[in-house]
Amino acid sequence: MPAPIRVGVCSWADETLTKVWYPKGIKSGEERLRYYADRFDVVEANSTYYRLPDPHLVENWTARTPEDFTMHVKAFGVMTRHPVKVDQLPTDLRDVPTDARGRVDRPSREYRAEVFRRFHDALEPLRSTGKLGGILMQFPPYVVYKPASLEYLEWSQEQLGGDEMMVEFRHASWHREETWELLRRRRAAVAWTEWRELPRVTEVTADFLYLRWLGERREIERYDRVQIDRTDSFRAWEADLMGALGRVREIYGYFNNHWAGHSPASANEMKRRLGLVAIEPRDHWPQGELFGG
Repeated sequence: MPAPIRVGVCSWADETLTKVWYPKGIKSGEERLRYYADRFDVVEANSTYYRLPDPHLVENWTARTPEDFTMHVKAFGVMTRHPVKVDQLPTDLRDVPTDARGRVDRPSREYRAEVFRRFHDALEPLRSTGKLGGILMQFPPYVVYKPASLEYLEWSQEQLGGDEMMVEFRHASWHREETWELLRRRRAAVAWTEWRELPRVTEVTADFLYLRWLGERREIERYDRVQIDRTDSFRAWEADLMGALGRVREIYGYFNNHWAGHSPASANEMKRRLGLVAIEPRDHWPQGELFGG
């Protein structure tokens, strides 16, 4: 049987989407998530990158989505060695070394372990109802391939407590066979992404695929007035994606080209081109190019 393909967007609550994609009468967070979940059956939660998820909020996400809905969750910045300001932390975690800009600076391994534990515990409502797809560990460009980074990657997966792990690398040093072999041993999926000048990843390292179409903003000054033809880019992705069918149990794809609200339209167009059930676009949907961003 070919792998099911499920397509959605990164963050249903992006500020641009709330301005241009949702109908004017959809105002509250609850209404937006319900509206989104009526049209797509998967989503990547991005707010968890900026702050640790609140358990009560996660309970609400679970209650406001259908039984067959799947949510992938982006790891909090401290977990992936991103710069995080102290005021983004819970008050009882703010006693931590900081740099000149007030950002967490080289916290202890024990501190990071506590952050992982709270992150894991907060997601229990999604996990217990079968709606948690996995955790996206997106490492910044300055985290490069070296022994210490490899050790941290393996340690991080252990802290996830059995949740599926997807890894996105933003430095080309990771693009080597040793990385793919490690991820295969760990049964972790490398995220296939379209991002700047990095080579495209088409390795299969787990029994599922995770794709992130991030769009491209180079040399674009007025995003809301520029159209880009990404047909060739789509065809290349389609060929690789079709080539992976039969090798994995499931494929997830997310669009993050939120400028001018293009991501839902792009996701809908991708579904249509892949022969999936697409949504009839509403008049207010921005109808930009597939990979605009």
